[in-house]
Amino acid sequence: MFKKLALVAGAAALLAAGSAWGANGFTLKGPPKVAFLYFKAKNDGGWTQAFDEARPKMEKALGMRIPYVENIAEDAAQITPPAEKFIQRGYNIVIGTAFGYSDTFKELAKKYPDIAFLNAAGVTNGPNLQSFYGRTYQSQYLCGMVAGAMTKSNKLGFVGANPFGLVNWTINAYEMGARRVNPKATLHVVFTGAWNDPVKERAAAEALADEGVDVIGQHVDTPTPQIVAQERHIYGTGHHRDMRQFAPKATLCSSVWVWAKYLIPEIKKIEAGNWHPNPYGDFISIKDGGTDIACCNTVVPKKVVKEVMAARQDIIDGKFHIYAGPIKDRNGKLRVAAGKVISDADLWKMNWYVPGVITQQK
Repeated sequence: MFKKLALVAGAAALLAAGSAWGANGFTLKGPPKVAFLYFKAKNDGGWTQAFDEARPKMEKALGMRIPYVENIAEDAAQITPPAEKFIQRGYNIVIGTAFGYSDTFKELAKKYPDIAFLNAAGVTNGPNLQSFYGRTYQSQYLCGMVAGAMTKSNKLGFVGANPFGLVNWTINAYEMGARRVNPKATLHVVFTGAWNDPVKERAAAEALADEGVDVIGQHVDTPTPQIVAQERHIYGTGHHRDMRQFAPKATLCSSVWVWAKYLIPEIKKIEAGNWHPNPYGDFISIKDGGTDIACCNTVVPKKVVKEVMAARQDIIDGKFHIYAGPIKDRNGKLRVAAGKVISDADLWKMNWYVPGVITQQK
């Protein structure tokens, strides 16, 4: 997933506020018929499975069957044929699930102006195309609070894919959440260089356990870090889905996608007509259905759960902004001034770390 995400910094304006495409919005020619293109197998345990678990909820709410195709690589030659086959069969809302679909979806949207296209983690948009992603730093902050409360060593670990903005913002938020409840907590990070590589994830998680961390967080696609945590008799926090399915004793909580919460009302907007895609894409909060927290393992004290859920509600109510200043990086440089909240553009190009984060490549 997102194998070209280094380009995201250059597309930081993706999520800034902007004007509509025009006075006349997009309207379907007939009743909505939705189809999915899945990046990986529907039972991959993470990113793609989260979409497949949203699909039946969407079917029930929208009153339709939603077909899908699996393992569509981030390549135009792989993306275009199944998308066009759906269109030829009368499907008029096509949903993609990968950053690497961005350019192809842009071309398809131009070629088929009567079809609505949605693409998760994409960076292209148009009059009939909208990309969308979640504010994962919100749910990861909450998981960081749990990790900070549960550590005995004050050494937390984190397995990240790549040091890009959308991973860095989860790492920083995780440490900020941990230090909210435990000012002594440090976060030791290993980057695998891959989004979905169980072998590298295992090596990274085992290295962190060997260093003495006793809670392992993650922003990679598989449950491997949680499995390693359980094998090593320590704790972990998952990502994409509730990883207690794979490591019920170790996983304290997870940052989980709740795509149905966003996609159902968005498809209803398309169905209603005069749909105006955001020219810079949708950047979705917990409130609107990006990620949320699956909380919590029964070993987590009730007072910790109560504090975490109170913080969650403050985020939803707009009473608490994670990246509100003053915030300095680990080198002492002021990154967010007092009284300010970091811009979405600066989130996407985040290349710095807060105090307490210790990074290393694997």
